This record gives sequence, structure tokens and C-alpha cells, in this order.
Amino acid sequence: MVNSGAMVIAEYWKADYLFWVFPAMIAAGLLSGIGLLLILLGIKFYARYTCGMYKRKTKMDGKTVIITGSNSGIGKETAKDLAMRGARVIMACRNVEVAEKVKDEIMDITKNKNVIVKKLDLSSFASIRAFADDINKTEPRLDVLIHNAGYADLLKKRKSADDIELTLATNHYGPFLLTHLLIKLLKKSSPSRIVVVASSLYRLGYFNINNPNPVNDFSGYQYYVSKEANILFTKELSRRLEGTGVTVNCLHPGLIDTGIWNSIPRPLSWFWNLVIKGFFKTPTEGCQTTVMLAVDEDLLKTTGKYFSDCQESSVSSTASDMKRAKKLWEISEKMVKLDENDPRI
Repeated sequence: MVNSGAMVIAEYWKADYLFWVFPAMIAAGLLSGIGLLLILLGIKFYARYTCGMYKRKTKMDGKTVIITGSNSGIGKETAKDLAMRGARVIMACRNVEVAEKVKDEIMDITKNKNVIVKKLDLSSFASIRAFADDINKTEPRLDVLIHNAGYADLLKKRKSADDIELTLATNHYGPFLLTHLLIKLLKKSSPSRIVVVASSLYRLGYFNINNPNPVNDFSGYQYYVSKEANILFTKELSRRLEGTGVTVNCLHPGLIDTGIWNSIPRPLSWFWNLVIKGFFKTPTEGCQTTVMLAVDEDLLKTTGKYFSDCQESSVSSTASDMKRAKKLWEISEKMVKLDENDPRI
């Protein structure tokens, strides 16, 4: 009888759970899910609302612009925007075949036939020197140099052709050398500009001046390090170019839906793709601050600054430490093997 009574009570409790408690839990779960969805939608709305858009129609007729890594992502959108403004756009890209197709697309959309492609692999000092030599011989002027190209691979350890950790070679040392080799042309064309695409993710890294070539570290972390190097490079370059008519500024484009995230492994990539599609900026949105720094007439004399969402922003104390910036510069001169015949800044 006791067992029978216990069974009755158990069945009654189960029925009560099924008809009252379980539905209540489902309802609570739905409400929590709706609440989470509303929070996520709020974040998405805020991201879109605060996304800076450059709306001025400033023209670039008669001006020449070099954009590295311009066959995809924000580089492609930057090239398209500046071509639309009438600039002579030089697409400096590693994959020439893809770049030629993008060039044709840009010319078709903008009706600007003054768009050309030139081979440039920023991870190779030989390629950089060949590219710069070609530009100095064939281009009478250079009004804007945009360091846009970027590399990141979260898990692999890779070295460049010059035995330098590939991320730092591409994102910092390559642009450092290219700037030196083109500086005479930039000065000759002054007022001219240099624009460096950095990232707020620099806060996750720290450039170790005692280990400037971390070939044994994963490039995922070195991406953050390279972005801090971009900012330190901008600060020191600005100081050295004072009074020359050449300005330099850097920027955070935002988190962008581009191919740079393709190296994330599955199944993490599936979740990450949902985040990217839901909350990251589009390449068109991501190029706005770059375009502003390249063309805005109000920024003609602005130099050594960091921008985000088309507004000047601040950087950490470590990224604005001029002693570190000077030391990084001295290290970089040695890493890229500047010789006595190379221009010095």
C-alpha cells in the first residue's frame, strides 16, 4: 500500500510538473530568449547608429593614390570610392589575377578608366623594392599612400621570404620599408598624405622590443602586436615628417566582414560567421574613415592622430609612448635592411 501510494503521489507530481511547471519553464526560457534577442538587436542597432559615414563629395581629380591590398574587403571599397571621386588609383596587390578582375569591376561602376594594378607582396622586401622602383620611375606624383593590406592566421606559424614572422612582415615591416622608398615622391607631391589602417585590437597585443621577430609565436597574437606597431609607426613617422607637407594618420576601421577571418577553424568558424554577419560592419562601412583621412580638406594639416568612425579617438599610453615608438623605428630600420642608398626619414 505504501508503494502504491508513493506511485500515486509520484504520478500526480509528474502530471503537475508536465502541466504546470514544465510549461512555466518553457515560458521563462522563451522570455529569456526574447530578452537576449532584444539585447543583441540593441547592440546591432547601436553599432549601426554609431557607425561613422563620410558623406562629403570631395573630388580627387588629378591626384594619385596607392592602396595596398585593394582587391577585396575595405581596400576594394576604398579603391572604388576614390575612383568615383576621380582619383588615379593604383591597386597594389599580391594576387594580380584577382586584382585585374576587381579593377575591371571598379572601372565599370565608376566610369573611371584611370585605375591600374601593380604587383606588390608586402611580406617580401624584394617585391616591395621592385614595386617602389617602378612607381618612382613611372609616376610623376603620389598624393596619398594607403597602407591597407593586412594578414592574419590564427593558428599557423609562418615566415616570410626574408625569414621574418609573416604577420609582422606583412602588416608592419613591409609598410615601413615601402614608406621609406616612396617618401621622396610623397614629399615632391606635398601636401600629401599617408593613411595607416590599424585596429583597436592593438589593445590585445604588445610589441616586444626584445623579440622583434617572434617566428616561434602563433600569428594570431602577432596580428594584435602588428596593429600596435602600426600606431607607434604613425606617431614616430608624423614626428619625423613635421614641416615636410606630408601628413600621416592611422585608424580603426571597425570589425569588418572580410576574408581576413577565413582562417578560423571549424566548428568555431560557423559560430563566428553568425557573429560576423550579425554584428560586423560591411566593407563599405569599414572604408569610411580611410576615405575621410585620404580626402577630407579639413584634415590637410592633421597628423599623428588616431581615428575611429570618422572621429578622432584616443590610444593607450603604451601605444602613444614616443620612447617605444623611437625604439621600434630603430629596430625596423635594421629588420628591413635599409642601406646607405635608401631614402631616410
